[in-house]
Parts: sequence; C-alpha cells; structure tokens
Amino acid sequence: MSYDLMVFEKTKAPAVKKDFMAWYERQAEWNEEHDYTTIGVSSEALQNWFMEMKETFPPMNGEYAPDLKLLDENEKLESYLTDYCIGQDVIYAAFAWSVADEAYELMRSLARKHNVVFLM
Repeated sequence: MSYDLMVFEKTKAPAVKKDFMAWYERQAEWNEEHDYTTIGVSSEALQNWFMEMKETFPPMNGEYAPDLKLLDENEKLESYLTDYCIGQDVIYAAFAWSVADEAYELMRSLARKHNVVFLM
C-alpha cells in the first residue's frame, strides 16, 4: 500500500462538489493519450510544482528517475522514490508510508507556492 496524494490545476476542476467528483473520476480513468511519466503534458504551474517536488521525492520512472548507481550510493533515497501519474490537469503521487508526513508537508507547501490545489 502507498500514501496517495494529488495536486491539480484549479482552473480546470469544477467548484461544485457533485461536479468535482465526476471530474475527479474522469481524471482517475487515466485515458489521456500520452505517457503518464512525462511532465511536459501538464500546465506550467503543475510542471513547476513537479520540478521542485522531484528534488526531494524523485520519480520511480521516466526522464527524472535516478539511475541505479545513485540508488546504490544513497540507501535512504529508495524510500523517497515516488510513483507519479502525470496528467494534463492533475498529478497523482504515491509515496512510501515511511515518508508520509514529510510528503504531505512538502506537497502542501509547494502546492501553495505554485498555485495548484492539493488533495489528500
């Protein structure tokens, strides 16, 4: 199991709860026609959030994933690897439970900084 959080572009999500839940369910279908490890499909705000987030919580896959040598050199890094699912309007992140508190705090503060919405 993982500790799962999400950020999203606030201009894309409906404000009404009923409509928001339908929008969220569509996002969670992951049926956009792109690779879900590539940050370039997201808005500038989400890209900026990700580029800063990955410095502490590097992605497991994709262009910014650390190489095996770096993982061998830094045993602690493995617990910070994060499974990101990157959409056009949302980024879903699955963290190890051992870093849940740190992930929550950083994700929340970077969401504020980059003007995206944080959802837990």
